[in-house]
Amino acid sequence: MPYKNFEEYNMQVTDDVKQRYKQIIEELGEDTQREGLLKTPERASKAMQFLTQGYHQNAAEILKGAMFKESYNDMVIVKDIELYSLCEHHILPFFGKAHIAYIPNGHIVGLSKLPRIVDVFARRLQVQERLTHQILDCINDTLKPAGVAVVIEASHMCMMMRGVQKQNSVTTTSGFRGAFENIETRTEFLNLINAKLS
Repeated sequence: MPYKNFEEYNMQVTDDVKQRYKQIIEELGEDTQREGLLKTPERASKAMQFLTQGYHQNAAEILKGAMFKESYNDMVIVKDIELYSLCEHHILPFFGKAHIAYIPNGHIVGLSKLPRIVDVFARRLQVQERLTHQILDCINDTLKPAGVAVVIEASHMCMMMRGVQKQNSVTTTSGFRGAFENIETRTEFLNLINAKLS
């Protein structure tokens, strides 16, 4: 399914997941009949469906829906794309920014579609390394540009709230295809995403 705002919930899934959340909360020692927790299992169920909606969306179809023939063949960059995802190891959030560049090869894509495909892949249980390559490969395989680059910088709550409890660590991952495997093109891209042009 192409991108759409997620406002409708599957009631069967909502009820099933709600019962599981209720059981988990009770097994942790809480009283699910307490006023503040009465609706928590249902809210948590809907929140989890929202945060994993990417499983029901097709990133390639989103790109195909906004591809246009164009002779432009220089670098296109969309940077500082906010992303929020869930670490698949602890189901805790990680969040940060994605920076995407591509060099068209006969087609450009509507600029809003790049953040949308970030959301499609981020709204799944993820690791940052896979997320980076899924975005990269989707653009490369669908748009078939002369080159594509993706850099993601993110903070992981599984490192901040638990485990090593390091509050200021940031994880950076990157991937490059085609023209961006050339050191000069890659360097231009990295310089531009680090520059403050305004």
